[in-house]
Amino acid sequence: MPSPTSVFKRLVIGRALRSDKLAETLLPKRVALPVFASDALSSVAYAPAEILATLSAAGLATYHLSPWIGLAVVVVLLTVVASYRQNVHAYPSGGGDYEVVNTNLGPGFGLVVASALLVDYVLTVAVSVASGVQNLASAIPALDNHQMLVAVLLVALLTSLNLRGVRESGVAFAIPTYGFMVAIFGMVLWGLFRIFVSGDEVRAESAGFEFHGEETLAGIGLVFLLARAFSSGCAALTGVEAISNGVPAFRKPKSKNAATTLLMLGLISVAMMLCMIWLARLTGLQYVEDPATQLAGAPEGYVQKTVVAQLGETIFAGFSPGFYFVTFMTALILVLAANTAFNGFPVLASILAQDRYLPRQLHTRGDRLAFSNGIVFLAVAAGILLVAFDADPSALIHLYIVGVFVSFTLSQIGMVRHWNRLLRVERDPGTRRRMRRSQGINAFGLVMTGTVLIIVLATKFLQGAWIAIAAMAFIYLLMLGIRKHYNRVAEELRPTEEKPILPSRNHAVVLVSTLHQPTLRALAYAKATRPDSLTAVTVNVDDQSTRTLQEEWDRRGITLPLTVVESPFREITRPILDFVHGLRRESPRDVVTVFIPEYVVGHWWEHLLHNQSALRLKGRLLFEPGVMVTSVPWQLSSTEGRDPDRADRVTGPGAVRRGLDRTGTP
Repeated sequence: MPSPTSVFKRLVIGRALRSDKLAETLLPKRVALPVFASDALSSVAYAPAEILATLSAAGLATYHLSPWIGLAVVVVLLTVVASYRQNVHAYPSGGGDYEVVNTNLGPGFGLVVASALLVDYVLTVAVSVASGVQNLASAIPALDNHQMLVAVLLVALLTSLNLRGVRESGVAFAIPTYGFMVAIFGMVLWGLFRIFVSGDEVRAESAGFEFHGEETLAGIGLVFLLARAFSSGCAALTGVEAISNGVPAFRKPKSKNAATTLLMLGLISVAMMLCMIWLARLTGLQYVEDPATQLAGAPEGYVQKTVVAQLGETIFAGFSPGFYFVTFMTALILVLAANTAFNGFPVLASILAQDRYLPRQLHTRGDRLAFSNGIVFLAVAAGILLVAFDADPSALIHLYIVGVFVSFTLSQIGMVRHWNRLLRVERDPGTRRRMRRSQGINAFGLVMTGTVLIIVLATKFLQGAWIAIAAMAFIYLLMLGIRKHYNRVAEELRPTEEKPILPSRNHAVVLVSTLHQPTLRALAYAKATRPDSLTAVTVNVDDQSTRTLQEEWDRRGITLPLTVVESPFREITRPILDFVHGLRRESPRDVVTVFIPEYVVGHWWEHLLHNQSALRLKGRLLFEPGVMVTSVPWQLSSTEGRDPDRADRVTGPGAVRRGLDRTGTP
């Protein structure tokens, strides 16, 4: 019978898949779009809100500039999409920005990009889930005081879905993503129909409130405010890089399918974002940073709804199903937007682990051919952020987008150098023209993303961006330390030309605590290895117990003498170590093999009751030069369900274990 742990694991992640089934997990474009683009698509739910909230500091006088800020963000978004289409064709292996920068600018800059992306992926999960829960709370006020708990539970659910494999998670997320597109475009079309065709007066609830702001803001202060609004709106660009990191998950032709999906992502995101800002202007919607001080005339206890919720409530006035459909689809897509990070982070972590910058456990695939360890690590890190910031998207979003624009900028520098390198050796005029065109796109992308990065650093550093920068620096140094450790270990383990020196003699030591079946098996096995000397050793921590052991030893007629080591302070480990040292001092070329009889238990709680002394001894002996440690297992009956085919199972009531003679004498 399988263990309860195994049953639970299969319920959560499904049955294990063979390695040769990897091709079956690859994604067609219709599934890849919701898997990799949900982050960028969902940004229309909070990017317009961030623009409006930032502009609200100067009052209504600057609200009319929101479409222009939106257009500036759209220009950057389309530029980045066009640039990354060049990336996926040039580097289809899935390394994304890390591979581009590492190849063209060197490992140092590659690690900078890797640390930036790892931080950005964690923040993507935290911000997306927190924003989703906030939108959900706009429709279900009862969630207001439980947003952090709901957010953590949703991260756990996403983790479970992704552990089941990328294809299954993609199919599960396709319907909500397409449902979100239908909800937003449906709301836009119905709103435009009501305003321009039916002639209805469509006014948002917040349009009637009196709006207070710093109306005198001008000059440098106004420029800084507009720059901050632009940098906030650039949150719409997060997630674009995920497709370049996830190219291996696409069906063939991988690069072409990834580039097409990237173009679809860009066009849909642009259309949705501009429509949202336009509708907000048409309905007079007001969204501010601090409703308590900036909005007057609101009813007592007024809670500011999200931009999407306000638009849905206004446009679908009198038709509550439309409002709830838009709100729930928005909340759902925001939560599922975290799936972009769940697909990008594990792949990047696997590549870094292969390059020995992260623990090797992150490189291997799990039962469902997903990078399970990376998925779990990402979930834990995002959960910690949600708890630390109480799942407040307004606080988390200030940490956001720094990392992604660091990677954007360095990636474009790397691509410009990539084309320069190819142009030096390419002689075909047609190919050179295509390369020049691609290089021009990447160069323009460099100018745009570099400018945005400077603006983000200047406007958001003190608001929380410094935390993301500090995290990037810590991860950068950590990865350098891990690589240094792996290099040192590899150097120590590298074989030399010298032939290994054979030990002159092998001294076998069998540790004895009680004369039971495991001890008899250890004595028999040690004797079968034919050592130069064989010693049975027990530590005297209780005189009566030691005398009983010696009497049982003599009664059984065991010919091997029992050596008793005194321990006046009732310690076991130190007397054993001193005894082994004594054998080693006689001849440094000798080796000492210590045989430790152990129980093998079948339940986790039994580990707490057995073998603690054996574990401590092994932990100390493994650090001793010239000492070999051999565990001699004895399977208890509780292990039968774990391995029904093992040779040592009990064959009947009172039956003896195989491996010893019928008397149990070695």
